[in-house]
Amino acid sequence: MHTTLMAGIPQSNYSLYRRLRFSVGDPAAILEFTAPDRSKQSLLIIRDIEMERARKQARADVVYCPADFAPAGGLSGDRETATAQAVGECLARKGVTTVHADRTLPLLFAHVLKEAGITVICDPDMGVLSRRMKDTQEIQWLREAQNITEAAVRMACQLIARASPHSDGVLMHEGAPLTSERVRSAIDIFLLERGYSNPMSIIAGGKVAGDCHEHGHGELRTQEPVIVDVFPRNRTTFYNGDCTRTVVNGQISDELVKRHAAVVAAKDAAIAAVRAGVTGEEVHQATSAMIIKHGYAMGLPADDAPLTLVTMRHGTGHGIGLDVHEPPLLAQGGPPLLVGDVVTIEPGLYCKTIGGIRVEDMVIVTETGCDNLNELPEGLSW
Repeated sequence: MHTTLMAGIPQSNYSLYRRLRFSVGDPAAILEFTAPDRSKQSLLIIRDIEMERARKQARADVVYCPADFAPAGGLSGDRETATAQAVGECLARKGVTTVHADRTLPLLFAHVLKEAGITVICDPDMGVLSRRMKDTQEIQWLREAQNITEAAVRMACQLIARASPHSDGVLMHEGAPLTSERVRSAIDIFLLERGYSNPMSIIAGGKVAGDCHEHGHGELRTQEPVIVDVFPRNRTTFYNGDCTRTVVNGQISDELVKRHAAVVAAKDAAIAAVRAGVTGEEVHQATSAMIIKHGYAMGLPADDAPLTLVTMRHGTGHGIGLDVHEPPLLAQGGPPLLVGDVVTIEPGLYCKTIGGIRVEDMVIVTETGCDNLNELPEGLSW
């Protein structure tokens, strides 16, 4: 009998949560037994007060609590240890001496199982590829998350675009300077009201955005590009959205128009390259070729590079799901794409004297191409 084990706290171990589709803040363990005839049975061990809910919601054939598998010496008063002890006793009763576990298994479980005479074999690939290949439910949750994310980005871009510039160029809103911090707070409230938790959004204006991962701070100004990058998590499903647009309040210079056109062209080229079997590196190469074709550089600038150098200094994108950043990477060394991969496409250009421009969409990989989850305009005017 081949036996696999996943364990931990589903509320924070997203690989375990994905397997169960059940969130709980207490330790849990799912065992899957595959018989010689390839028939399978999954057995969930979870805290007693969660059993009824788990039987209705969790993806498991049978549900038990640790007390159902108490060893002769009894269970520990520590819940995680007790759950691990119950796993060991369950395996012993079924005559299983070897179990295969994924890379997220807590060390405590491996320790307790070793003491119980159970051999634990780590399978580094277990759950990794399957987590990349999103199923119908996951794609629906990602669509919902991206829809709300786009609404937040739209709100923020319109807030910036419609602010009134002071005589010194500082944007004003409701009688006070409009800052990155104020826009970020507006996004937080917008998302909280819609059931999303939100890490610190990127609201980076002017020279500040010359650093592609600068979150932004201080007053925003007219005629300067502002990168708006929002990546919230749904508080019920735990799936994330991720969308970036760039907005300019007031007159847009010819140079900004040129850079923005290069970024959008690079995004379109990358999206056109996406399909199952193409590597993440090949998608990134499509981005790079378009950036270079428009006369800009790729890669981190040298220490002695002029401040006016305009370059794209990051990969094209990344996988997204239960984590904002997860495999696969669309960058050098990126692996072949799989049907069901959901990835971001987010080229950008950055310069220390003017700032940055980035535009980001989220796409689902298919056999012949990809489905774009974004409907938000790409332009600099809002």
